[in-house]
Amino acid sequence: MTPIANSADSADSASVISARNLRKVYGGQAAIDGLTFDIAPGRIFGLIGPNGSGKTTTLKAILGLTGFEGDLTVLGRDPRHERDALMEDVCFIADVAILPAWLRVKDAVDFVAGVHPRFDRSKAERYLAATKLKPSMKVKAMSKGMVVQLHLALVMAIDARLLVLDEPTLGLDILYRKQFYQNLLEDYFDENKTIVITTHQIEEVEHILSDLMFIREGKIVLSASMEDIGERYVEVMVGPQHINPARALQPISERSVFGKSVLLFDGVAREQLAVLGEVRTPSLADLFVATMKGAGQ
Repeated sequence: MTPIANSADSADSASVISARNLRKVYGGQAAIDGLTFDIAPGRIFGLIGPNGSGKTTTLKAILGLTGFEGDLTVLGRDPRHERDALMEDVCFIADVAILPAWLRVKDAVDFVAGVHPRFDRSKAERYLAATKLKPSMKVKAMSKGMVVQLHLALVMAIDARLLVLDEPTLGLDILYRKQFYQNLLEDYFDENKTIVITTHQIEEVEHILSDLMFIREGKIVLSASMEDIGERYVEVMVGPQHINPARALQPISERSVFGKSVLLFDGVAREQLAVLGEVRTPSLADLFVATMKGAGQ
């Protein structure tokens, strides 16, 4: 399976993020091993993988929080040596939002407004108005979900060129998760911004992604645009009478649903599969499971 870019010669100087042979070793074990990819401006890029796959290490490299081997530029800068300048154009939401227990909502808003010239106080207050958070409420009195909401409101109100989200809705119930992604599209994202997002809730981000990359054990398993995904991958549900002809076309995975077999194919024409059964585009979750199993063989 081919990454979006697979050679240094194809690097796009306009890429927001450009990585070539990115590698990071901890204690003799490679957390990421030869990652090569580009992320273009104005895209929502999903970085998906199981625990321990190298997602967090990749994000740390992008944010200048860890050293690495290989070449990496973020907004035209080397994050190892130009992190201070880089962070003027980057916002980051970690999977665990840590804020001081004594901090009040209004103090948090005042602090960010005082230190970041691109902070939009009115936007932050608009986000907060849609929650149960009050200006005088302290972090120690908040639920985990409320702390996440406060952190989101602060960071989303900064006009950054690159927004990095590591499990951004962890701790939120489904209503607030859906509202967050709606706000992301309606109030934040535009053609001048790029978003990199990791999440275990693949189904919730599938409709907003423009590109995705699956990684396993520090290596790229799949990297493509959502348009390419829709063209390449097809599922077909077949009855017992068609299972052998379907298997002869070499599916990348097979599972049983209500007594029928569902087979997933890469690069087989829909017309060819339609004569065998009901065809459809697989969900990202099904594609993720299939490619992870294939990568482990």
